[in-house]
Amino acid sequence: MTPASPPASGSVRGGLFAFAAYLLWGVLPLYFLQLEPTGPWELVAWRILLSFVFCLILLTVLRAWRPFLAIVRQPRLLGLTALAGALIYVNWQTYVYGALNDRVIETSLGYFINPIVTVLLGVTVLRERLRPVQWIAIGLSVAAVMVIVVGYGAFPWIALTLALSFGVYGLVKKQIGPSVDAVSGLTLESFWLLPVAIVQLILVALTSGLTMGANGPLHTTLLASAGAITAIPLLLFAAGARRAPLTVMGLIQFVAPIIQFGIGVWVLHEPMTLERWIGFGLVWVALTILSVDSLVASRRRRTAISDVGEPV
Repeated sequence: MTPASPPASGSVRGGLFAFAAYLLWGVLPLYFLQLEPTGPWELVAWRILLSFVFCLILLTVLRAWRPFLAIVRQPRLLGLTALAGALIYVNWQTYVYGALNDRVIETSLGYFINPIVTVLLGVTVLRERLRPVQWIAIGLSVAAVMVIVVGYGAFPWIALTLALSFGVYGLVKKQIGPSVDAVSGLTLESFWLLPVAIVQLILVALTSGLTMGANGPLHTTLLASAGAITAIPLLLFAAGARRAPLTVMGLIQFVAPIIQFGIGVWVLHEPMTLERWIGFGLVWVALTILSVDSLVASRRRRTAISDVGEPV
């Protein structure tokens, strides 16, 4: 007798949750652009502070204070959430800077490259062994970055910073595992960043001046929504990851960078030189190879498990 598989409805629901998360992440540049004249330093500071407040409200509404306090009593988990907070800060600050400085296309490149970085981290940190096809995908991605650097004449530091920070963030979250739920995790990550946010707001106030409340009710409302807009996709993603198969999650993750790329090219009309098209093309070929290889490997694992589970 083979073990019962998860209900198909649960997998479909998980896929929809994940799709919604990546859809919201994809359109974030349009939201950030509506916040002008708020700069990236002030915006990220409000994002941290308001995310923390939003999470405190969620902990109260969901009556989740007991598991949260249980996490607080574990030094290892506290240390890992602090590291995760530092990494997500680098990611947020870089992403907002790119979105507000006409570099949306480059931010999309970062999230296209992210799966490749994740595979590389598996080799260098977790000592995993790669299949030949995965090495080919990595080689194509390296070639893509070189084409962009040499042909376009600029080092894509925003893309690489986003890919590395989010890749290592995912690795840290994997070490945390199911011990920390999504709301508790984001609460702690935001908590560790509160001093950084406060310092940034003070510096902005002393230099250019804070924009919160100074540009009309619509701007104030949009800026005050930064906490919810930060937290909701993360919670949807967590709900999707618990229900949807890894192969589905692996394919859905490309929704966000595809939308960001489209916004950069066709909405914001950022330049796409021939070298950029070639670089992006190489990345897309690498991701296609990686995705197909992942689907084939997953099918083989399911077949092997099914064969083992069959009665003799």
